[in-house]
Amino acid sequence: MTRVLFVAGSGRSGSTLVTNVLGQADGVFAAGELRYLWQRGAVEDRPCGCGEPFTRCPVWTSVMKEVDADPAAVVEALRHRLRMRRLPAMLWRRRVESHPAIPALYAALGDRLVVDSSKLPPYGLLVDGLPGVEMRVLHLVRDPRAAAFSWRRRRGLDGPGDKALMSRPPVAKAALLWLVWNATTALLWRRSGRYLRVRYEDFAADPAGVSERIAAFAGVLAPAFTGNTVHLAPTHVVAGNPSRHRTGDTPVVVDDEWVRGLSRPAFALVTAVTAPLLWRWRYPLRRHSSLGG
Repeated sequence: MTRVLFVAGSGRSGSTLVTNVLGQADGVFAAGELRYLWQRGAVEDRPCGCGEPFTRCPVWTSVMKEVDADPAAVVEALRHRLRMRRLPAMLWRRRVESHPAIPALYAALGDRLVVDSSKLPPYGLLVDGLPGVEMRVLHLVRDPRAAAFSWRRRRGLDGPGDKALMSRPPVAKAALLWLVWNATTALLWRRSGRYLRVRYEDFAADPAGVSERIAAFAGVLAPAFTGNTVHLAPTHVVAGNPSRHRTGDTPVVVDDEWVRGLSRPAFALVTAVTAPLLWRWRYPLRRHSSLGG
């Protein structure tokens, strides 16, 4: 049985840092965004979180030996099955058809707790239906204005020197995706008994305490903190924010640049689009930091 802690929600919600932190605990394997393993790892051979190219990482090399698949075919299958236009059918059926390589991948990861930060709810639905997988859902949410501001930053996929950039959707699209993916996550798992919602702002304010809460939910020991600082050893996060390569003593600090940096029209647009969930999750309508709100 493979135990999976699936980090669900929308992009730019702090999932890479949370995954890296959890990956410091005993018995936890921080895998990162496994839905991108096939494209960014097996096809493009991008660096693993440990710094080695995917095909030279000893951990992923060992895992992939047990998975007999054409990566390009898996990429195409996932692209077809996870299209947003198929979302109503997915919600109706409460399942997403898998590719044979996907259950083989998760089985090869062993009996550790696997932290999969793929976030996309349809992919989570796919993983939840795999044989031999026991999944719990960590619903990580962040103020949508902060997420929209983060989406507009120009970032290389693997750091400043990478010419391939992370996606930068327009503000309106970022707001809509935040609303759809977070609402879908809550709809699918909130009443399942396997669901925990955490605000990233609360994690940033009390990383040790919130990490303990997440670890207890996942059934593992919490990683060690010294105040708000955690020591990050290299992980094998396969895809995610370029901060997945960060190591050493790392303070978890409040990132509220968006409060001053997000333009007034963008702030108003994101607030209007996401208002149905803002009040429910204790986010203020006015422009100020959401910490402790």
